[in-house]
Amino acid sequence: MEDFVRVAAAVPLVKPTKVGANLESVKRLLAEASAKGADVVVFPELCLTGYTCADLFYRPSLLADAETALADLVKTSASFPTLAFAVGLPVRLNGRIFNCAALVRGGALLGVVPKTYLPSTHEFYEARWFASALEATDARIVLAGCDVPFGNDLVFDLGEGTVLGIEICEDMWTANPPSTRLTLRGANVILNLSGSNELIGKTDYRRSLVTGQSARCLAGYVYAGAGVGESTTDLVFGGHTLIAENGTLLAEGERFVRGEHLVCADLDIGFLDFERSANFAYRQAANATPPVRRISIGQMKNEECKVKNCGAGDSSLLCRIDPHPFVPAESADRNARCEEILAIQSTGLATRLEAIRCKDVVLGLSGGLDSALALLVCVEAFDRLGLDRKGIHAYTMPGFGTTKRTKGNAELLCEGLGVPLETIDITAMACQHLKDLGRDESVKDITYENTQARGRTYLLMNKANQVGGIVIGTGDLSELALGWCTYNGDHMSMYGVNAGVPKTLVKYIVRWYADTHRSSPVVHRSLLDILDTPVSPELLPANADGTIAQVTEDKVGPYELHDFYLYHFVRRGASKEKILRLAKIAFAGTYSDETIAKWLDVFCRRFYQQQFKRSCMPDGPKVGSLNLSPRGDWRMPSDVSYSL
Repeated sequence: MEDFVRVAAAVPLVKPTKVGANLESVKRLLAEASAKGADVVVFPELCLTGYTCADLFYRPSLLADAETALADLVKTSASFPTLAFAVGLPVRLNGRIFNCAALVRGGALLGVVPKTYLPSTHEFYEARWFASALEATDARIVLAGCDVPFGNDLVFDLGEGTVLGIEICEDMWTANPPSTRLTLRGANVILNLSGSNELIGKTDYRRSLVTGQSARCLAGYVYAGAGVGESTTDLVFGGHTLIAENGTLLAEGERFVRGEHLVCADLDIGFLDFERSANFAYRQAANATPPVRRISIGQMKNEECKVKNCGAGDSSLLCRIDPHPFVPAESADRNARCEEILAIQSTGLATRLEAIRCKDVVLGLSGGLDSALALLVCVEAFDRLGLDRKGIHAYTMPGFGTTKRTKGNAELLCEGLGVPLETIDITAMACQHLKDLGRDESVKDITYENTQARGRTYLLMNKANQVGGIVIGTGDLSELALGWCTYNGDHMSMYGVNAGVPKTLVKYIVRWYADTHRSSPVVHRSLLDILDTPVSPELLPANADGTIAQVTEDKVGPYELHDFYLYHFVRRGASKEKILRLAKIAFAGTYSDETIAKWLDVFCRRFYQQQFKRSCMPDGPKVGSLNLSPRGDWRMPSDVSYSL
């Protein structure tokens, strides 16, 4: 698929000094990785000789065997013309031995990267045998019959957007990892050949280092550790494999496997490049970073080779395409997220009220999800400030389409929360306004609907003046993305507490609140029924049986689709075509391809056409990494062409 590159971390069955056997194990894993559609493979540190050879690294015969094995791999690589791989071996240059990674692709040795930082404390003693990359005096090396670049300042451009950087084990554990420089100078995938041993607690720390460095560098990070075949004189090696992307762990292999194994995942190179282009601090750091040598695949012997991107096809992507990217999959994580979001929302509102010395808020309560969450935020904010909940002025304003179910839930929720609720029927006001416009009430058009929406805001604003309070907005992030709000109607408020929360997450926050407040049966019962009520603005008359006639998702499409589109469009910078392909994977078996494409068209059209509403949206707290405030994350002309 466009923008994706498949990477693998492979652990061969290695025996110290058994170079021939180690070579065959590497070959078998190369064949397996190629069969799985991998574009890039990383092997462990010193895997051709074994990491634990100790003083045997001084032996010329071992160094010669390693070079011969590398030459064999270069020749073998011609059978896998689009597969780049990094293997570890000791290399002698100008009287020094270096712990190196050799990058090979399509019958060519592309370059050799020596290790920079040599661990020589506790159980490690590498400085006894090896020289640091900082001691290198030559920028090139003749190895395995090839004259290639040598140094820790190399990045390898494989074409089609994939640029590799390499560091070796301890390099990642230091205060200034070489990968920082390499990524700031263009590498978007870092390969780490490691010999890290296993200790209690070390696995978690190693995992945090890999994910953390991938986040700091806005990069993919592929890590392969030495396996169980190494000497156990003093240490045990587990063959830990990790693949991360911008702080997210995509894949992790099982440790202590007694044999060859590899783990694969697909990195979204397009997303990483988008993140970098949008990150000003990254650009600043790049400008202050020393240059590197960029090795282009076009300079090598295999110019005819092009990097393939997940040639196995879209459906076989080795990364989970989450259909609900705003909602954590694990219940514990989801509950923690809901609690934190409500804390952010309520703290934001409490801070605003304290700053303007206000003890009263006004909000319209429809009996739907968004206004229910807004009310919960108000309650939490008032409790934080030690204010009487009677300062929360809630109004239910039934109109042409209000049902008994929603009105009843609004009443029950306020009763359970101890919040006063007043009913103001807007039907007569709406009828009079339609009459003033010379409109027939039988015409159920946009004017008919918005007369009610704007009428409600008119009342709330004036009520706020009357009680000396502010109007609390209830609209959520998904509605702002679609422009599914009436301009200067429910679009407007004095503080929009839900503006940073997508619809799919609103549901979970309300459910979490219901589950954590079972001690109040009225609150619990009303919130559960609100969750079961179809999302609707209730601006058209109810059905004959009193049920809701106007269902929002019938008109604009499923919110779970729109939240998926929103996340990938704004947060990950994906093209419409890429979003469509990802959505077909994520929602396979849930929606047809035609349905996905139809609502994606609706999303794109509405997102562009409705920017004018976001350009003048009220203040409101940002709660996640995606926000549409014109003062924050999203700035766009209000009249830009949808054709873009």
